[in-house]
Amino acid sequence: MAAAITDRQREILRVVVEEYIATGQPVGSRRLVERSALDVSPSTVRAEFAELERLGLLTHPHRSAGRVPTEAGYRLYADALLAHQEARPADFPIDLAAARAEVEDALRATTEALSQVTRLLALVSAPPLESAAIRHVEVLRLQANVVMAVVITSTGTVAKHRLVFADPVDPGLVTWAGEYLNERLASVRLGSRALRQALDEPALSVRERGFLAAVRGVFEHAAEEDRVLFVGGAAGLLEDLRTEELGAYRAVVDALEKRAQLLDVLAQSLDPRRPFVRVGDDLPRPGMRELALVGAAYGVGHQTLGAVSTLGPLRMDYDKAIRSVRSAAHELSRFVEEVYAEE
Repeated sequence: MAAAITDRQREILRVVVEEYIATGQPVGSRRLVERSALDVSPSTVRAEFAELERLGLLTHPHRSAGRVPTEAGYRLYADALLAHQEARPADFPIDLAAARAEVEDALRATTEALSQVTRLLALVSAPPLESAAIRHVEVLRLQANVVMAVVITSTGTVAKHRLVFADPVDPGLVTWAGEYLNERLASVRLGSRALRQALDEPALSVRERGFLAAVRGVFEHAAEEDRVLFVGGAAGLLEDLRTEELGAYRAVVDALEKRAQLLDVLAQSLDPRRPFVRVGDDLPRPGMRELALVGAAYGVGHQTLGAVSTLGPLRMDYDKAIRSVRSAAHELSRFVEEVYAEE
């Protein structure tokens, strides 16, 4: 479809999209002539309107001479923005120094800042748990033959594993296991070789290795925990509610209730080289057709860890959303690079 669009039609589409985003009102031919740099008459614009409507990029509300973008029109507009990004992301108004080495705090702070900047729903997916670092391990003797193992990760995930033994467990062995695991595994990643080596240490006694083999399940359980999605900005989004967009906001609420699907979309969209836009039918459920998702990947080097994104109605400020998620992802990447370097 893009090849069939002339430069003039592309400029007309751009102005219609931006005017409609700004005002929420259909854009007429005279208004477009006033707002664009095109040296054309309103009658010429009306002819181009008709052609863009034929191509499925514009439509006109009932009883209105003005035009509004279609889902395809928004998508083409957003694709043009993605194709002309600045080489380096702009500064983003966030200081992640307060998060220190806590990835969860940094993710939450990024979510809050992004929602404030864009006035959209902000979504930040946490790194996969196998890449998370172990912060603390607890091994507790609950009963004579019952032990609870707990692992807390750098993303804030808490995994618990209850073990029931046939015979009473030596309290000294339980205490030793907690001390040993914290000494060997502090800041070690869940999916790392260092974790496996600590659990299979040849220098340990048969009794100690046997107990660690029983405890191993808590680390496997931690790595298999559901993915985490941080969400912020719902209140701000609703403050800007327009009656005609009620369906879109209901779709936002519905999408939040199905976070696993949003996480799947984010995971499938991640490209460390460029931000992404998913409009309407690009999203997984029919109920999301009135929504758009804009995001960018963050990570360490060439390893993608998650996405920083915004979700809102089709009539969103795509330019601002793209620039914001790209800048926020850049800041978050800088933060996790330092955290992972320390680990």
